[in-house]
Amino acid sequence: MFSGRDPRSDFPILHQTVHGKPLVYLDNAATAQKPRSVIDALVRFYERDNSNVHRGLHTLSMRATDAYEGARTRVAKFINAADPAEVIFTRGTTESINVIARGLGAKLKAGDVILSTEMEHHSNLVPWQQLAKATGATLRYVPVLGANAEGGLDLAALDTLLTPQVKVFAFTHISNTLGCINPVALLCARAKAVGALSVIDAAQSIGHGPFDVRAIGADFVAFSGHKMCGPTGIGVLYGRRALLDHLAPDETGGGMVSHVDYDGARWKPAPERFEAGTPNVADAIALGTACDYLDGLGREAIAQHDKHLAQLAYEKLSVLPGIRLLGPTGERSGLVSFAFAEVHAHDVVTFADEDGIALRGGHHCNQPLMRKLGLTGTNRASFYVYNREEEIDALVVSMRRILKFFGAS
Repeated sequence: MFSGRDPRSDFPILHQTVHGKPLVYLDNAATAQKPRSVIDALVRFYERDNSNVHRGLHTLSMRATDAYEGARTRVAKFINAADPAEVIFTRGTTESINVIARGLGAKLKAGDVILSTEMEHHSNLVPWQQLAKATGATLRYVPVLGANAEGGLDLAALDTLLTPQVKVFAFTHISNTLGCINPVALLCARAKAVGALSVIDAAQSIGHGPFDVRAIGADFVAFSGHKMCGPTGIGVLYGRRALLDHLAPDETGGGMVSHVDYDGARWKPAPERFEAGTPNVADAIALGTACDYLDGLGREAIAQHDKHLAQLAYEKLSVLPGIRLLGPTGERSGLVSFAFAEVHAHDVVTFADEDGIALRGGHHCNQPLMRKLGLTGTNRASFYVYNREEEIDALVVSMRRILKFFGAS
């Protein structure tokens, strides 16, 4: 899949046992592990270049500044942004979406509509709820289809929901619970046709396949570094330059001002206007290294690897008694969510951990979707470049043991 290369050897954390069993890490939708090159980039910065950026004229500061801005250029290339200034460093997807939502606060009013979908993560739902309350705008949702949301988004509903009153259309690229892959280029085009701004939550897709913001036609994109082999605490807000320079900054202070006196201040253009204070220099640099690593593997190869494992897991899990699988039955991203009729999701995670298997159990920050589907939570197995087919077999063996223990087999 990766031209004869086994990426697993690049990830130090995977070479350990949990409860005496080899670690099987299947919680990648929550956070991905880090390759040695990313870890080394962090160590190298702190051992050699650690300094504040932009305002220092000494050697360390200039080296740090060059590396930090080099990372911005690298991320811009990774997503094919037209200008590195369209890349804003944030703490992650959640902050990126909040920056957009609060920045649009002065542009929305009563009678306007914010459109989202029923499958959104709380991070792409709650900020829009707050913006609607603050502005008097109305929040509406594109429904999902099927008892297990196997039909994905109801695209036919766009004909009635996506009207000229819609000013923002916010949607996920890949559902973190359903694994469905939404047609983001189509959704952006439909938004543009009625004059709405498009906002993509790309947290689950950015490191799992090709992603071209210009080909997609996105206005804004949010994603996190830690889900794409980068460090925690660093993320990206992409926005078209023409939009960013007219968006109100979320935070104010040092570094984002062009002029200050006792009566007021003027803001710098993007990206500085959105990066008040000392930025997360080391993690931004390591995020650039993560981009190098993923491109070295090949993002199309990553996508095919993830989809293959997810389809294999779906097929092997589907024969277990009392199981309910969510999301599409055909092509899906690299995750599978499932629930057992007689075993609570938290019990499944606890017992799987005894077998060395790391799963996620709960509502996955999708409480409204879970309630719509009549669930309190599910288990989720999510895959990445270092996972192997035999780990799916280990997952199924573990699930059978759990079902037997609870008398459900």
